[in-house]
Amino acid sequence: MLVATARLAPGVVLVTVPRRGLAVRTPDGRFLRVNTGAAGEEELLAHLADGGPGNPRLLSLARAFEEAGYTTRTPAPAPLDGRTVVVLGDPELTGPLTRCVRDAGATVRSDFRVEDPHRTAVVWCLNRPAAEGIWEEADELPRRGTAWLRCHREGAHAWLEPLACAPGDVTSAHVRLRRLAATPAYRELSAYWAGHATPDEAPGHSQASAALTAALLTGDLIAWAGGASLPVRRRLRRIDLRDLTVTEHPVLPVPRVAPLDPRR
Repeated sequence: MLVATARLAPGVVLVTVPRRGLAVRTPDGRFLRVNTGAAGEEELLAHLADGGPGNPRLLSLARAFEEAGYTTRTPAPAPLDGRTVVVLGDPELTGPLTRCVRDAGATVRSDFRVEDPHRTAVVWCLNRPAAEGIWEEADELPRRGTAWLRCHREGAHAWLEPLACAPGDVTSAHVRLRRLAATPAYRELSAYWAGHATPDEAPGHSQASAALTAALLTGDLIAWAGGASLPVRRRLRRIDLRDLTVTEHPVLPVPRVAPLDPRR
């Protein structure tokens, strides 16, 4: 007898199609017909979906499902299992973010202390503009192997900066330089960041925009845990808090510039 240890993998379902038999719906939405051969459809459903006992007629069929990756013998680990996420910033954003990353399996801390650099991410969320120099120290984290992620709000826009997790990745200082270079109002934007402005009376984040921000940041952390590809580490996103529209902008690191020769 087969031992019913293999179960359908997450995202895989069996569909009973009238007058057509069984089909597999894969996690990416494809449908594949299943030829059960000598085994009955109800037996296969009971074995894979309900954990019922198997029989020798299911042996080759169960093996084919397992080889295709449609069944698993062990529960899939949560995507952030074994990772620590340090969550800092304003409670409107840190609350929903904490819930999201805990649901994904991470250990959450609120103090800026890194014990295991390569398995720790620091996320700093502001419901206001980022004060000049506030992230200068944290920009050094990727050089030590710690992931670094941040977001802030400017009026009706929230900015989610790229995940940085290795030397040479985009830091908050790089984002500022790139944004200044991209606008003709660079003097005004620089003064705004430096705090030379009247108080911001914008309503800030709603529950919906805070939830969206937390979900996007959690997605970046899951990408980091899985070995984040370069596009994730070169992506600046802006959320319009009025209609929750998300736009993406590619951003590159700013190379170091040699100091000017004072003799020239």
